[in-house]
Amino acid sequence: MSRKKNLKEGISFFEQYLTLWVILCMAAGVLIGKYLPGIPAFLGQFEYARVSLPIAILIWLMIYPMMMKVDFASIRNVGRNPKGLYVTWVSNWLIKPFTMYGIAWLFFFVIFKALIPTELARDYLAGAILLGAAPCTAMVFVWSHLIKGDPAYTVVQVATNDLIILVAFTPIVAFLLGIGGITIPWNTLLLSVLLFVVIPLAGGIITRTSVIKSYGEEYFNKTFTPKFNNVTIGGLLLTLVIIFAFQGDVILNNPLHIILIAIPLTIQTFLIFFIAYLAARKLKLLHNIAAPAGMIGASNFFELAVAVAISLFGTTSPVALATIVGVLVEVPVMLTLVKIANKTKHWFPEKGN
Repeated sequence: MSRKKNLKEGISFFEQYLTLWVILCMAAGVLIGKYLPGIPAFLGQFEYARVSLPIAILIWLMIYPMMMKVDFASIRNVGRNPKGLYVTWVSNWLIKPFTMYGIAWLFFFVIFKALIPTELARDYLAGAILLGAAPCTAMVFVWSHLIKGDPAYTVVQVATNDLIILVAFTPIVAFLLGIGGITIPWNTLLLSVLLFVVIPLAGGIITRTSVIKSYGEEYFNKTFTPKFNNVTIGGLLLTLVIIFAFQGDVILNNPLHIILIAIPLTIQTFLIFFIAYLAARKLKLLHNIAAPAGMIGASNFFELAVAVAISLFGTTSPVALATIVGVLVEVPVMLTLVKIANKTKHWFPEKGN
C-alpha cells in the first residue's frame, strides 16, 4: 500500500489518468474535424512557414514551466558530464534514421507485401524516413517533465540536436530516399527552433530570475512553480485536439493503412528508446539524464517531418499520411515509455560520480 502511495506521490490528477485524457482528446479532435470542419479551417488561417501558430502557442505553454526551472549555472556544468550528450547524438543520428529505414522497409515491402502495393509502400517508407531523421525538439520537454528529467541538461540535449538537424537532416534524408535535390523548408525549421527553444528558454530564465530576486528561491521552488503543474498537461491535451481536428478526415478515410503504418513506427519508437536508455545505464548516468536521452530519440520532430512531406510530395500524398500517423502513435507510445522510465529509476545510480 505504501509503495503504491509513493508511486503516485507528486502526480497530479491529470498526470495520473493522462492516457485516458489523451485518448478522449484525440477522439474529440477527430470528431471536430469531421463534423465541425469550420473550426480547423479557421485555425488553419493562422499559419506561418507551415507552422500552426495556435499549436505553437500551446506547445510554448507546455514547455514554459519546465524552462523556468532551468538554472544557467547548471547549463555551464553540463560540459563536466558530456556522456548524456554522446548517447543522445549517437542514438539520434548514427542509429535512429537507419533502424527506421530498416524496420519500415521490412514491414512495408515484406511483411505487408500482400496488403500494400509497391508504389504505396515506397511512399510510406519515405514518410517513415522523414520521421526517423527528425528527433524531437518541443514535445521532449513534456516527457522530461513527466519523468522529472534535469531541465538544464534536457535543454542542452535538445539545443545541440537542433544544431545537428541544420546540417544532417537533408543529407541523411537524401541518402535514404536514394534521390538528390531534397530541399528542406529552412524557414519552418528555424522558426520552430526559435518558437520551441529560444523564446520559452529566454522567457523562463527572465521569470525565474525576477521571481527569485523579489521573493527568494524557496518561494520560487515551493510556491511559484507548483502553480504551473497542470499547465503543461493542459497544453498537451489542447494541442492534441487541434492536431487531430486538422487530420480528422485523413484518419477516418484510411483506417487499415493507418494501422499498418503505425506498427513499424511503434516498434521503432520502443527500439530507439531502449538503445539510448540502456546505453545510459551502461555508462552509469543519472536517471534524470538517461531518461530524457531515450525520449529525445524515441519521439519525433513531427512538425518538421510533416512540413517537408507536404512541401516535397503534396498535402494529399501518402508520404504526408505516413508522417501524420507518426503524430497519431507518438503520444500514447511515449506515455507508455514515460511509465517504463518512471518504474525503472532503480536501474540508475542515485548520485553522480
